[in-house]
Amino acid sequence: MKALKNKTGLLQKLIAIVLGFGPGIFAIGYTIGTGSVTSMIVAGSTYGMQLLWVLLLSCVFSGVLIYTYGNFALITGETALYAFKKHIKGGKLIAILIILGITFGQWNSLMGILGISANIIYELLALNFKGLVDYKYEVVLAIAITIITIFYLIMLVGKYTFFEKVLVIFVTIMGLSFFVSLFYVHPLPVEVLKGVIPSIPNQPGAKMMIAAFVGTTMAAATFLSRPLFIQGKGWSIKDLKRQKRDAITAALLVFVISASVMAVSSGALFHEGKIVSSVLDMSNTLEPVAGRFAVFIFFFGTLSAGLSSIFPCLLITPILLSDYQSGTLDTKSTKFRVVTLIAALVALIVPIFGANPIEMQILSQVFNVFVLPVVVLGIMLLVNNKQVMKGYHTSKWINLALAGALFFSFVISYNGIIGLLDYV
Repeated sequence: MKALKNKTGLLQKLIAIVLGFGPGIFAIGYTIGTGSVTSMIVAGSTYGMQLLWVLLLSCVFSGVLIYTYGNFALITGETALYAFKKHIKGGKLIAILIILGITFGQWNSLMGILGISANIIYELLALNFKGLVDYKYEVVLAIAITIITIFYLIMLVGKYTFFEKVLVIFVTIMGLSFFVSLFYVHPLPVEVLKGVIPSIPNQPGAKMMIAAFVGTTMAAATFLSRPLFIQGKGWSIKDLKRQKRDAITAALLVFVISASVMAVSSGALFHEGKIVSSVLDMSNTLEPVAGRFAVFIFFFGTLSAGLSSIFPCLLITPILLSDYQSGTLDTKSTKFRVVTLIAALVALIVPIFGANPIEMQILSQVFNVFVLPVVVLGIMLLVNNKQVMKGYHTSKWINLALAGALFFSFVISYNGIIGLLDYV
């Protein structure tokens, strides 16, 4: 009886820790979706662990930006786009362009995410129900409609705490699934060490893949939404330390989860010379190496990644519009419901037309990097404005890290342009 109570108590503590995760859970939701998983799979199977350094730098700079935007919100009580409009010359136009750029990228991602998630569920069903093979289009479309309807109905609840708890469940399942996959297939330790040394593969598409990496890991939507989710959490200036821990945890988990996907792909496929271009292709190539159970775990993690990203992608445009207009988190108005409904309908475009969502996913991630320099420069101007920061001083180390993030974002944007030109 005592042993049972101890086990129950341990389980309750574990659940409390998971559900106690802060706004950083949305950073993971925005960052790791099926598009991100696909990018990591393609990179791992094509280049091994050679691009691990790109992921590491992206996560470091992402952590700095999550922390900085969070601190700005706690100290000033203001949100990002509202502050851009209020305190930066030409900020109104900049804010509008940011909303348009992020909406374009996130809604494109949403189409691909829903398409891939529906296809994954179909593939899992088809393994057990062979009769579905002749009705693939109809089944995938029905699954996609069901998924997006459920998520839209969840949106109608309109409570931040409810959104957060639902997202925590998906992210936890995703993280555990990919981590467990590492026990079945993994790269050599020396390959991991070599991967943190900067080098660019001399292969077609490498530059665009690097841009896609950064576009998904340093997602501008993650930083801009941070003040709003902190507001929804009810944190105040007394929570500066908690905000810092939350930012570090979010960046660390993004790196660990993303690196796990890359490592599984590298360990299973790179040395075999098997290059895959999608999550669905991986099932046929991974099964002989790791077995059907490992494939199921990996697929389950990928599905959770997709579902965890649908949530934030539906949220982003209406909350950015609220940020711009009033500087508050609005999840209950008619405007919120209408804009999320439009996003939900846009998400169905790929399943309706039966298109392959993989290339759209990669391209949308590349386009995300073009908004990034403006988002980094904007927060640099705000946190170094003494009047706006109410006397709080931004340390030289944070400024140095932000300068590094700005330089990195310009380099990656240039890489993205070259990659797109090569693609065209």
